[in-house]
Amino acid sequence: MPVVAPANDTQSSELPEYVLALTRRLTDYLPPEQIARVTAAFRRGAEAHVGQTRASGEPYITHPVAVAAILADLRLDAETMIAAILHDALEDTAYTRASMIEEFGAPVTELVDGVTKLDRMHFASQQEAQAESFRKMLMAMARDLRVILIKLADRLHNMRTLVAKDSDSRRRIARETLEIYAPIAQRLGMSLIKAELQDLCFRALYPDRYRVIAECIRASHGNRREAMGRIESALSLRLAAEGITARVVSRIKTPWSIYSKMRAEHKTLAGIMDVYGFRVITSSVAHCYQALGTAHGLYKPVDGRFRDFIAIPKANGYQSLHTVLFGPFNAPIEIQIRTEDMDAVAVRGVAAHWAYKTGVAPSGAQARAHEWIAGLADREAGTASSLELLENVKVDLFPDEVYLFTPRGAILSLPRNATALDFAYAVHTGIGYHAVTARVDGHFAPLRTRLSSGQTVEIVTAPSAQPKPQWLEFVVSARARTAIRNYLKHLQHEDAVEFGHRMLDRELVARSVSLDTIPAVALEATLAEMRYKRLEELLSDIALGNRMAGAVAERFKILAGGHAQTLLAAPRERLTISGAERGVLSFGNCCHPLPGDAIFGHLSAGKGIVVHRMECPNAAELRKQPERCLEIEWDREARGDYRVELRIEVQNRPGVLATVAAAIAETGTNIENVEYSERDLATATLLFALEVRDRKHLAEVMRRVRRASVVSGVYRYPV
Repeated sequence: MPVVAPANDTQSSELPEYVLALTRRLTDYLPPEQIARVTAAFRRGAEAHVGQTRASGEPYITHPVAVAAILADLRLDAETMIAAILHDALEDTAYTRASMIEEFGAPVTELVDGVTKLDRMHFASQQEAQAESFRKMLMAMARDLRVILIKLADRLHNMRTLVAKDSDSRRRIARETLEIYAPIAQRLGMSLIKAELQDLCFRALYPDRYRVIAECIRASHGNRREAMGRIESALSLRLAAEGITARVVSRIKTPWSIYSKMRAEHKTLAGIMDVYGFRVITSSVAHCYQALGTAHGLYKPVDGRFRDFIAIPKANGYQSLHTVLFGPFNAPIEIQIRTEDMDAVAVRGVAAHWAYKTGVAPSGAQARAHEWIAGLADREAGTASSLELLENVKVDLFPDEVYLFTPRGAILSLPRNATALDFAYAVHTGIGYHAVTARVDGHFAPLRTRLSSGQTVEIVTAPSAQPKPQWLEFVVSARARTAIRNYLKHLQHEDAVEFGHRMLDRELVARSVSLDTIPAVALEATLAEMRYKRLEELLSDIALGNRMAGAVAERFKILAGGHAQTLLAAPRERLTISGAERGVLSFGNCCHPLPGDAIFGHLSAGKGIVVHRMECPNAAELRKQPERCLEIEWDREARGDYRVELRIEVQNRPGVLATVAAAIAETGTNIENVEYSERDLATATLLFALEVRDRKHLAEVMRRVRRASVVSGVYRYPV
């Protein structure tokens, strides 16, 4: 936020040097009339921000002009320049939206509004404010991609001047930048901005590590200048001899890239630094492949280290050939080969060859960016929580990707560690919903199978299949996670409404009342008074324990009044459960009830009904709230797998654990966990957590375990 300071002379007719430097950059690609609009925006911005300074003490207007200068280096249009100069005016000054529209037009105002943070709104936490601000920016990005370009430039200049902030603020801003804005820059192919953001964050978060690595880079570059020159000269001469027009430039790694590689590959600084890097820029795609052959003829290639991102571009539009060679100085040589256009896209990403509303088709990077942002906007529409949306986007910004093929040869890119189920949702949400298994390179594989680049994946579906809560444990892509959550929430709501209806009917019948006897007008008025739009919302809240069915039934009995029919009061029947009531039922970890057990339910606000065994150790305490206790029983058709724990007393000798586990496995039972609870020289007590279908299945497991010669006792735990 700007700080108010004494008025200065930034409103004078003469432009300051930092503005003149900006206009000189614009002269290279913008006509004079558009440059005049940019300088007019500066004067308006200087007037609006007059008297405000940054934490460093500089006039505040220097910041938006610096943001515009970053964008000018990317050769963006005049509207983007104007919006960059005015990007804080609506938020921090008296300048109004109406005045901005009148002076600079609606497109500029929409850009500014998209970038504007939500500092004036009240949020429960800093994280919530950040998430809601990101959601607003996301929707603006979907309308106009230039919003995120301005935001990235704004964040880059703030990071360059971060030293003026206190240490806590520096770390908070740096971490946010590293988690959100640097990955977005990478996702948009803007490698220069991404690399500088990462290095500035690294310096703010780990200043000592940054200093050591930066000094090592400087020393290494000086010591290796002669060797680099010889390799560069050898490459250039061989390319020229082959008739390939190309320029060869050496590449210097950044401190953050070296630090990241040290952590990822568990290497020392010396091991990472002992690599030579070069970039070969050619005039055509054909020359790229010819240059690759020439390089492989000059130095032997390292097996398995060639990547063709020209034939299969990265998701951000990046194209290049990557290869690693055995160098002449016992060190690897990393070479990237690309055309001039590819190099521009690699450096500037979506900002390369910017053609906004000019009738020119967008570049590949821009088309891919629009597709990605459209996907984010779709997920935004289906995600109620801004914090959840922000976490989903962070997942979607993994720096590494896998490239996969559909059976028809289409290429899909997914985050690192993506599974076959992620692939299914990437193809189409409907395919994900009904996925059963997958064929990976022609072989059947489970949906949780992690995929590798180059594999061909086919999804096998069935109309009766539907998402399961367990799917959330292994999918990694934001698209799959959001779709599964939305589907489960919908099912949970349906089950909650149905179960709440049963609970309310049970209480109404006990009072000689029926919902049908209540006048519709009176029912609607009461629902409105209770702040419900529909009866279904009330029924869902009853099932989730947020409303007591008995209290609601008493209120509805009064509504029925003289309209009530003569109904015989009936004793409350036990509610039957099948165990499949998703999101409404949960099972107590204190007693692990199974189908066939005598049970009761306890209503827990927000969680719904927690099922306990009658002999649960906590039963007496729970029954001190009789209004929250429900008489329930298992349906005869109850199905599913239920967790249970067994306490098994055994002789303490080698191989005993394997013997017991084998006995359990013979019954087809899944073992979730095992641990020793007690142990001495002669005996030991094992605690097994198992998944069983019902009491009958459990009895079979216990009989099989008792037959083992090493077992002296088997008990259900808790007893």
